[in-house]
Amino acid sequence: MLNNVATLLLDEVHPFELGVLCEVFGLDRSDVGLPVHDFAVVSAEGPVLRTHAGFSISTPHGLDRLEEADLIAIPAGSDFARRDYPEEVLDALRRAVDRGARVMSVCSGAYVLGAAGLLDGRRCTTHWRHTAELARRFPRAVVEPDVLYVDEGPVITSAGTAAGIDACLHLVRQEYGPDVANTLARRMVVPPHRDGGQAQYIERPLPRTPCDTVGETLAWMERHLDQEMTVDQLAAQAHMSPRTFARRFQQETGTTPYRWLLRQRVLLAQHLLETSDETVDTIAGRTGFGTAAALRHQFVRSLSTTPNAYRRTFRGPGAMSAVA
Repeated sequence: MLNNVATLLLDEVHPFELGVLCEVFGLDRSDVGLPVHDFAVVSAEGPVLRTHAGFSISTPHGLDRLEEADLIAIPAGSDFARRDYPEEVLDALRRAVDRGARVMSVCSGAYVLGAAGLLDGRRCTTHWRHTAELARRFPRAVVEPDVLYVDEGPVITSAGTAAGIDACLHLVRQEYGPDVANTLARRMVVPPHRDGGQAQYIERPLPRTPCDTVGETLAWMERHLDQEMTVDQLAAQAHMSPRTFARRFQQETGTTPYRWLLRQRVLLAQHLLETSDETVDTIAGRTGFGTAAALRHQFVRSLSTTPNAYRRTFRGPGAMSAVA
C-alpha cells in the first residue's frame, strides 16, 4: 500500500504544483474515512528553497528521507528544461525505483526523471509547451504530447498544472479503489476523472508559411470550408494538374490538402463551440463535416474529446442550456 510519500523540491519550485501534492497526500482526512499518509516535503538543495512566486520554503527533511518513501513526487519548477540536477538527487531517484518505489512528476518535473534516466524506453508526458523539448533532450523517452498523464510502471508523469490532480487521483484510485478516489475528489471539489487529454488545450493554429504557388488556393479553401473539395477541384482552382498541385501543396505547407483542410475545419469548429450558441448540427454544416456524427468522429480523433465536452470545458455548463 501507499503509506510513505515524499515530495522532492528543487529551487524555483512552483507553489501550485507543490500544493496539489500536499493537498492529495499531506492532509489528514481520516474523519471521512480517507487514508492518511506519512508525508514529508524534502529539499534537494538545502533547508531553504526559493519558489518562482518570490517567497521561500523551509523544510527539515533532506535527501535521506527519500530512502523510505513508497512514492516520490516532483512538482514543476522554473527552467527545469534547461538546468542540471545534483547527481545525488538523480541517484536517490534511481535507487527508489530499483527498490520498488514509485516516482511521479507534475508538469516540468518530468525533466528531473528524464535526467535520472527513468524515462528511457517509457511512455511519458509533460505540459504541451514542453513536450517537444522533453523529446529532444531525452530521445529514448516515448513522449505522448496529447494526454493528461501516463502511468508507465513505477513512473507516472503528468501534463501541466491541473493534470497533476488527475494523475494523483488516478494513483489513489489504483491504490484504494474508486470509492476512495471519488470521496477525495469531492472534498477537493474537482472531477474524479476528466475526459479527453491535453490536446483540447493546445493552441496550435496551422503555421503561416510562405506559399508562392498555392497561397491563393489556401485562402479560397479557408473561405469555403463548408463545401466539398477534391484535389481535382483544388488543382483547377490553382490552374495546375492534380499531380503538380499535390506536390506543390506538400512542399509549401508540409502536409496534404486533406489534412490541411481537416485541421482548418476542426479549428473553426473549436472557435464556434467557444464563441457561439450554434448547435453542434449547425456547426457541423458550417465546418464542412456535414453531420454532428461526422464532426464528433473527427473531433475525438483530433482532440480526444467530444464537441459537447469541449464546449462545457471552455464555456461552462451554462452554455449547454443555451444551445439545447
